[in-house]
Amino acid sequence: MMGFFFSLMSHHKAVPTCFVFFFLLSCTCFTSTEAYDALDPNGNITIKWDIISWTPDGYVAVVTMNNFQQYRHIAAPGWSMGWTWAKKEVIWSMMGGQTTEQGDCSKFKGNPPHCCKKDPTVVDLLPGTPYNQQIANCCKGGVLSSWAQDPTNAVASFQVSVGRAGTTNRTVKVPKNFTLKAPGPGYTCGPAKIVPPTKFIQSDKRRVTQALMTWNVTCTYSQFLAQKTPTCCVSLSSFYNDTIVPCPTCACGCQSNSSCVNANTPHLASVVAGKNNFSPLVQCTSHMCPVRVHWHVKLNYKEYWRVKVTVTNFNYRMNYSEWNLVVQHPNFDNLTQLFSFNYKSLTPYGDINDTAMLWGVKFYNDFLNEAGPNGNVQSELLFRKDKSTFTFEKGWAFPRRIYFNGDNCVMPPPDAYPWLPNAGSQKEVSLLVLVLAYLVSLVFYACA
Repeated sequence: MMGFFFSLMSHHKAVPTCFVFFFLLSCTCFTSTEAYDALDPNGNITIKWDIISWTPDGYVAVVTMNNFQQYRHIAAPGWSMGWTWAKKEVIWSMMGGQTTEQGDCSKFKGNPPHCCKKDPTVVDLLPGTPYNQQIANCCKGGVLSSWAQDPTNAVASFQVSVGRAGTTNRTVKVPKNFTLKAPGPGYTCGPAKIVPPTKFIQSDKRRVTQALMTWNVTCTYSQFLAQKTPTCCVSLSSFYNDTIVPCPTCACGCQSNSSCVNANTPHLASVVAGKNNFSPLVQCTSHMCPVRVHWHVKLNYKEYWRVKVTVTNFNYRMNYSEWNLVVQHPNFDNLTQLFSFNYKSLTPYGDINDTAMLWGVKFYNDFLNEAGPNGNVQSELLFRKDKSTFTFEKGWAFPRRIYFNGDNCVMPPPDAYPWLPNAGSQKEVSLLVLVLAYLVSLVFYACA
């Protein structure tokens, strides 16, 4: 919110004082739930429902979920998808997924349906599921990779046989009120829209078939809906200043309002294992964030400059697999070398190449351990200087924003950035000291 205010001030120099006053009064109570992400404007999860055959009382459909988000993935315990039937449909059977509850199927004689609930919730099957219960792109435990990081694993599917649903395109009604949890809140799904039937290319690539009926549902993510407080913060340091700028105090909450554990607590392992859930249990810090990203301006060469990035996990209850960072800095158009991280350029603003996605090397550092001695990953970035823009002044060497796993991290205030010592400021201070000394001498002689 404050970022919007500073952006407005920088673009509109003549902002009325009354607007500024109104903004400062209202910013504390305003909460945006927009799902628009400036760094991934087209990112969404699309659910596609393809009817592939008719049955005596309904149809068989393949439901496919595509994660078109560049850097936001779904980690364990995985996704769950829900909807409300438009009529009195039931699910006779499923492959590649299952509903969490069967519901009341007492009206049915013989073999009961798989689910009779009006509002079923479906989850993915676990790895190792028997092959006769699998279909393509299923059985990953609900884990869904991001599109930029691993597009082959950014797809999930399950097959569902629906009864009491109608057997023609005119009698079938699309479900309503789609929901997607990953695993908690954050996603908002729009209404199902009937689209042209999906076409399928056969394995011999000589024949094309198509679905009997297709509808799509688009789900978008909002960090404000996902959690009440931020999940990460940024600290800064540089070789030219001894000051280490920490994460802002209470960036993700305050110790007085949150439960936390001191790193030197006796029997720490038993305290952490006290509850088996996915709620964060963080180390007691001034910022109380589960994750901290540290950006250190390390070295300055004639034509290059070097940065060290360290990601530290303060959460005792969560490991981060397939973690990623998104960093915005104007010098990413001249990134020369990257050590021990993967890199992909993101261009949310057309030709402006100032945004990078970074993630760990598979089987080396793509797994961020829980809080402790091994709960960090790090790398170094080498940038080539552009003489027309490069400077260490006014905090230029520090990132404009950083995301961790798709969530915007809290940055320190700009006036706290490590400053660059310069002769001009020292001369001004020296001159001020001389003026004060002169005034003191005048007072002394006047009193004498």
